[in-house]
Amino acid sequence: MDILTLVFGGLVWFIIGVFIMRIVSLYEHKWVRKQATQGSRSAIFGEVYEKILPALPNFPYAPKDMVFIGKGCDYIIFDWLSEGHLREIVFLELKSGSAQMNKNEKMIQSIVDRRRVRFSEYRIDSVRSKE
Repeated sequence: MDILTLVFGGLVWFIIGVFIMRIVSLYEHKWVRKQATQGSRSAIFGEVYEKILPALPNFPYAPKDMVFIGKGCDYIIFDWLSEGHLREIVFLELKSGSAQMNKNEKMIQSIVDRRRVRFSEYRIDSVRSKE
């Protein structure tokens, strides 16, 4: 076997390898785009559900008693406050499908479960100018 055949064979295998890598890369890009689209779609549906679910007839809380937070948890519910008889305060996280709670949501749940919640008041005294 002469050197020319060896170089030619190596070049052919290199070209085949580049071609295979291009095909793999193309499929990988398609997969990444599909995953990104699905993730975006799920996030959009989640936001829509957060707004629509409280208006459905079988939803267990009155929309008047709900305060949308959106960060940490979706709603804080002052159950029966609109009726003048506060029964409980609920931190509500709405999920759909197989969605899981994130780290922050789990920490909030843990704090609430351990009853590490309190009420606080912060007063701002009016500032009077000294004339």
